[in-house]
Amino acid sequence: MTSLAEQPAEVPGRAVIVGIGLIGGSLGLALRANGWHVSGIDLSETTLERALATGVIDAVGDDLDASLVIVATPARAVVAQANVILAAERNPEVLVTDVAGVKAAICGSIDDPRFVGGHPMAGSEQVGIDGARADLFVGATWVLTPGERTSPDAYARLVGIVRSLGAQSLALPAEDHDRLVALVSHVPHLVAASLMNEAAAAAANDAALLQLAAGGFRDMTRVAAGSPGIWPDVCVENRTAIIEGLDDLQERIRLVRDAIAGSDSDALHEILESASRARRALPGRTTDPGQLAQVRVPVPDRPGVIAEVAATASDLGVSVVDVEIAHSVEGDRGVLIVIVATGEASRYASALRDRGFICTVQEL
Repeated sequence: MTSLAEQPAEVPGRAVIVGIGLIGGSLGLALRANGWHVSGIDLSETTLERALATGVIDAVGDDLDASLVIVATPARAVVAQANVILAAERNPEVLVTDVAGVKAAICGSIDDPRFVGGHPMAGSEQVGIDGARADLFVGATWVLTPGERTSPDAYARLVGIVRSLGAQSLALPAEDHDRLVALVSHVPHLVAASLMNEAAAAAANDAALLQLAAGGFRDMTRVAAGSPGIWPDVCVENRTAIIEGLDDLQERIRLVRDAIAGSDSDALHEILESASRARRALPGRTTDPGQLAQVRVPVPDRPGVIAEVAATASDLGVSVVDVEIAHSVEGDRGVLIVIVATGEASRYASALRDRGFICTVQEL
């Protein structure tokens, strides 16, 4: 068998996507852009018509010759759909995967070497097929959860497909995936929803409240705008890890409350400082954080600024790993945070200063 290091991307062939929503639609666009022939299955005839009209899929219905089937339904339907696919007389080389945000229950219920559980850590506040993008997975981490019976060849092929879509694969046991994703995805989504609901309720009496919602609030609650349809299933299936995460978070909030109630400035400063250090040390998606630096550029909130800062990097041949924008509620200025390799940060900052920007450099 070809080693994973030598495994080329899967030769584009025929694929089937079951469930044409945001993720399924984006997969259709991405696969077709890579030369795949894509068929689609969905409960909604309107969605299928839209998918054909917008080039998300090539054809409607199953394709027994397909070498790849992706089940992109809500979590509760994955097992039944995958087992139907696997039970049919189809291409013996077929590879079947899913994209659900919870893995243990699904992987424990599908006992077939051709199935590899998957979860692309990518999404959008957009809803449904109209939010689909061919580049949705570029730079994303795509978790794969091979089980004891998973075929090594099936896993290697899926790694190649994931890589061809611009994502980086990460293999985890299904149980570990659910525990870790509860903390970095499920709990944050529920917290964002709760914060948004609290603000909306308060705005009923103070209409000006939501007008004061600046970048920080909008960043924290952005995910609350996403489709709610997938979350009840995910939360029920992963309830143990989510409840533990919510309990731990509640304890941390209690510590903050106690520090404020006790006017303990030192304790509050340490809580905020440790969070600041941890946030700045978040790794880039594909690079060792020890090799990265952030260039912080105060900028006016006007069109063209980001393009100018990005063009400076392009002119120098500096690769931008990530970009964030921190807005301020006061005035029309914000801070553009550009993540680059440590060895390129100084000359990039110098070039920005030559163009009139004020900036600072901080290693991560």
